[in-house]
Amino acid sequence: MRTALYPGTFDPVTEGHIDIIRRATALVDRLVIGVAINRDKGPLFSLEERVALIEAECGDIARETGCEIVVHPFENLLIDCARDVGARVIVRGLRAIADFEYEYQMVGMNRQLDDTIETVFLMADAEHQAVASKLVKEIARLGGDISPFVSPRVRTALIAKYR
Repeated sequence: MRTALYPGTFDPVTEGHIDIIRRATALVDRLVIGVAINRDKGPLFSLEERVALIEAECGDIARETGCEIVVHPFENLLIDCARDVGARVIVRGLRAIADFEYEYQMVGMNRQLDDTIETVFLMADAEHQAVASKLVKEIARLGGDISPFVSPRVRTALIAKYR
């Protein structure tokens, strides 16, 4: 069974994330979505809320693709999380050159820690290249329309946070 890990904070999960998830399911039998517990980032949504939103968003994808999708919170090193879930591949989404510079450094470090785990980059679809959770939250906070960037479920959750 080919298992991959797609890690992130997912605060909140966006259409860009969903695009990467959907395309990653074509590459593996089991996709683990690693929800990072990153206390330094101070997420808007609790860990439980982020996990629940991702599970709800991915149910249809799993049924449509036949790929097992598991949501797994983690607070340890990414490479250790990959080992914990049996992933031989880490999936990362790229939107812009700035993403590549950071990811390039991460791959180098991860290869030093465990050279048996590969990293695969999936370019964000053109319509999602500018979508970032941070920007979506700011637009929502200021009362803008976030419907092009998130699902109706996530939109409702975001609006509720800012009421």
